[in-house]
Amino acid sequence: MAVLDSPGEFEYSIWQPDRIYVILGRSNTASASLYTQTIQNDGVMILKRPSGGESVILSPKMLVFSVKMRFQNKMNSRFLFKQINDLLIKYLSEVGIENLHSRGISDLSIDSRKIMGSSIYLNRDTLFYHAVLNISEDISLISRYLKHPSREPDYRRGRGHEEFVTSLYREGYNLSFEVLANQIFLVMKELQSEIN
Repeated sequence: MAVLDSPGEFEYSIWQPDRIYVILGRSNTASASLYTQTIQNDGVMILKRPSGGESVILSPKMLVFSVKMRFQNKMNSRFLFKQINDLLIKYLSEVGIENLHSRGISDLSIDSRKIMGSSIYLNRDTLFYHAVLNISEDISLISRYLKHPSREPDYRRGRGHEEFVTSLYREGYNLSFEVLANQIFLVMKELQSEIN
């Protein structure tokens, strides 16, 4: 369900998945990354995205947001990840979330546990960024469908999903999708003003 979006050279969307999906990263294969038999038995749809990063789960207990923008000069994706994460830390802190950190290439964490992952796809003069914030999904769902990734950020240190990933709810933050979507909307507005 899309709740906010914006047309033009800078377009964004903030939405809540309508069901559970498993999304393969560009370089992932189902056999290497997923527990495919369990996924099939549960009737969960598997999709593949054109952007990098490892496989992820989407569920109605998560918030997904994306931004598509045009650029004229060479885009530095690491700088953009940092820019967005800095804004996320600023605006999520406003609703009381503490100990937020930008980790790895593009993750957002509470202390050393991941709450958000993101990825970028570049195509000539267009950049597509997307991210998944775990509001309250149980980590056992991730462990049920995703194998340990073939690549991991340094701060993961070999930890399994249960020890590495968390949710806002698990960390003590009972925040609604609407409250969080509003903060992401503020991130998008400030990002747009910084880029223009």
